[in-house]
Parts: sequence; structure tokens; C-alpha cells
Amino acid sequence: QVQPVESGGGLVQAGGSLRLSCTASDRTFSRLTVGWFRQAPGKEREFVSGISWAEDATRYADSVKGRFTISRDYAKDTVYLQMNMLKPEDTAVYYCATRPGAALTILDYDSWGQGTQVTVSS
Repeated sequence: QVQPVESGGGLVQAGGSLRLSCTASDRTFSRLTVGWFRQAPGKEREFVSGISWAEDATRYADSVKGRFTISRDYAKDTVYLQMNMLKPEDTAVYYCATRPGAALTILDYDSWGQGTQVTVSS
């Protein structure tokens, strides 16, 4: 089973930017749909963004549209989440997850990373 690994979290001021990366050593990573989720303290985990393979279709939560961009580099087996105009409410642990197939659903992700902390100060 693919084991995603996230990196790139940190502390940033409101209005700033961060880029998260998700990668896996398994070659099948390039043929999986990859999603980013986040969980803030006391809240349920929520879908942030996803990217399918083959067609590279993308999907975003309404709360991040226009500010976050998801992309993937097949040569590096890496999916990125570029986060701009960050707000304090974006503070959360961000998780990368994968699911088989190309459907951009927010459900049925079966492999999860350990998460990376993003903190946005006001």
C-alpha cells in the first residue's frame, strides 16, 4: 500500500504563502488520485483539494478556491498544494491521502500520510 509523506508545513503570517508537498516511493503513486485534507483542533477533518491522475482534473473546497492550487509533477512523483493568501482559519494539520482510480471524490481515500502542521498567525 502506498504511504504518502507530506512536507512543507510551518508558521506563516496571515496573507503569506506556503507550499506543501506529498510524495511516495511507490511507483503506483502516479496512477492514484491524491487529495489534501485538513483538521483543525476540535473540528472534523475536511477535504481541501484533490487531483486525479491521467487527466489531472482538480477539485477544491469553496473555502480555498482562488487561494490554493493543487498540481502534480509526474517526473518527481510529487503532488503540491500551493497555498496563498493564508488566513488564520487555515490553521490545521494537513494530510495527504490517496485513492485508486481517477474519480475526484472526497471519499474512499485509503492511504494517509502523517500530516504536516500549518499555522497562520494573525
